[in-house]
Amino acid sequence: MNTTANANLFSRLFDRLDDPNRLAIETLDGEHISYADLIARVGQIANVLVARGVKPGDRVAAQTEKSVAGLVLYLAAVRAGAAYLPLNTAYTLIELEYFITDAEPSLVVCDPSKAEGIGAIAAKVGAKVETLDANGKGSLTEAAAKASKEFVTVARANDDLAADPLYLGHHRPLQGRDAQPR
Repeated sequence: MNTTANANLFSRLFDRLDDPNRLAIETLDGEHISYADLIARVGQIANVLVARGVKPGDRVAAQTEKSVAGLVLYLAAVRAGAAYLPLNTAYTLIELEYFITDAEPSLVVCDPSKAEGIGAIAAKVGAKVETLDANGKGSLTEAAAKASKEFVTVARANDDLAADPLYLGHHRPLQGRDAQPR
């Protein structure tokens, strides 16, 4: 963890923990995840993101189910200084093509069953693709299992989108699932 002031949302949330062994997450199936374990998992994923070429200010697009692994991915993107772009799992390939080509992420994370179609779209903007399924399995977590748990949180300024807890990557307002930007 960082000990210096940092506007990065991850630092704001985790740098001043009084007890990292305290419970952070309890899953429906009874898994208990401490803050220390959560931070370690985030560090591993952040290391993979950086190894895949994600730089501060880049976007990481993710079409993943809601899960602990999805939360870890979000926190890792923020910790690495990237902006996180969540993509609705109901989006079609046509809709995904619009969002991915418009946002130009450096990395797209999706369910393994969608990797081929999303990979073709990601290739149009030079983005790499990693996979993550609803159970937390995929190429992203396989790589993370081999990565260091240590990661120095990327410093961000107060006016940086990646430091803003209200910014989740959407940069144009839309109305309805199939709407075009206004």
